[in-house]
Amino acid sequence: MAVTKLRTGTPSRRTSRGARPGAVISSIVRYTVLIVLAIFFLIPFYLLLRNGLATEQDITSPHWTFFPSTLHFENISELFSDESVPFANSLLISALSSLATTAGSVLVALCAGYGIARIPYRWNGWVFGAILATLILPGAVTFIPTYTIVSFLGWVGNIWGLIVPGLFSGFTTFLFRQFFLNFPSELEEAARVDGLGYWGILWRIVVPNSLPIIAALAVVGFIAGWNAFLWPLVITGQNENAWTVQVSLSTFLTAQTIVLHELFLAALIAILPLIVVFLFLQRYIVEGYTQTGLKG
Repeated sequence: MAVTKLRTGTPSRRTSRGARPGAVISSIVRYTVLIVLAIFFLIPFYLLLRNGLATEQDITSPHWTFFPSTLHFENISELFSDESVPFANSLLISALSSLATTAGSVLVALCAGYGIARIPYRWNGWVFGAILATLILPGAVTFIPTYTIVSFLGWVGNIWGLIVPGLFSGFTTFLFRQFFLNFPSELEEAARVDGLGYWGILWRIVVPNSLPIIAALAVVGFIAGWNAFLWPLVITGQNENAWTVQVSLSTFLTAQTIVLHELFLAALIAILPLIVVFLFLQRYIVEGYTQTGLKG
């Protein structure tokens, strides 16, 4: 009697494919380039930190060291106690003016963009064309007329002169309009059936579903307001109690005074709020601009 061996199964072939040499080399090159670019990107932050905690002699010395032998953390208290530059107050003024301008401009542009995109009226196209025309005009053309109006209203030298002129942004209005053109009309129609008007639809339906674009434009507006220099210099130059942080930075390096370590340290402190805002909300910037569609 022949004995037959039954094979209950065939062992599976386990083949391990190694990464292709070309792909490995490509990855190495890619990450090397990214590391080099990251180092170059971090060099300005290193210089701000290094020179901000150094003395004037360490900064101007011909013998460069990666970090001074002694880090002078007392420079921080010296910066905030400097009577010639109200730096702490400047940080507060910049924060208040930037937040108020950002909130106001986003609110105005939100309502204007929705009205142009969704509310039909006779002069819709003319109004939108006028808004686009403001994007063509360079800032130098409107600078003097804006200053004349602000001066007539008595806002030169105070925070109102920083906030009110920045409440309208044609570019922000344009982006909101583009976003609302692509907004699902079914949601608005369902809300209209429930008895909501344009105002109720805007705040109960549209705004809760538009947070990415709102956050993106708010971040961009806050950064622009915080970094503004020429307009705050003209408006608040004669009143140091209304200086923004950028105006205060310019006073550390003039024809009469050169205080390098305070300048570097103040610049480092001034960019910290922007870094925090960008790190927490950076994903909204790309997402928000992507959702505008830029068509229609």
